[in-house]
Amino acid sequence: MSDSDPYIHPTAIVDCTQIGAGTRIWAFCNIQARAVIGRDCNIGDHCFVENNVVVGDRVTIKNGVSLWDGVVVEDDVFIGPNAVFTNDVYPRSKVHHETPARTVLRRGATIGANAVIIAGHTIGQYAFIGAGAVVTTDVPDFTLWLGNPARQVGFVCKCAERLDLSASPEDNSEIACTCGLSYRVVDGSLILQTDGGEVGT
Repeated sequence: MSDSDPYIHPTAIVDCTQIGAGTRIWAFCNIQARAVIGRDCNIGDHCFVENNVVVGDRVTIKNGVSLWDGVVVEDDVFIGPNAVFTNDVYPRSKVHHETPARTVLRRGATIGANAVIIAGHTIGQYAFIGAGAVVTTDVPDFTLWLGNPARQVGFVCKCAERLDLSASPEDNSEIACTCGLSYRVVDGSLILQTDGGEVGT
């Protein structure tokens, strides 16, 4: 085995063949056959990934997380321990829907420990869901959500630091983070500015 080959712990059940180089799958995981796992991911102990799940590159999935059919995880996402995802909004025992609800975690999003993501929603780029939050709606890019049900309580930088919008919350204001990145407020949303233009929402 080369350094770039996926590492699979001997106790893991991995039927999936689409696993990117450098990915590590730890003890007692179960990865089903049609799942797609990207490069340089880290999947902690006791995780389950169902057939119709796509996981991007450089994703961290901490212990005790189950990803059910219909979940799409883009690059650079962090999923904290025991976070919960659903794929059926109206579950009943022995009732199986042909198409599960689709839940999308956009690039760079963070899902805190024990957070619950109700099926059918999109978590925006670099959004931050706090520990224990229960998400029942779509979450915009660069926003911070806490509570049950979760509510937006602020904005976060790509580096995950909370941004201070108190001085200039109006449209076209520029917000700078201590990490050096800057943002512009447009219609109540944050747009990340770079030397080559704007990226984000």
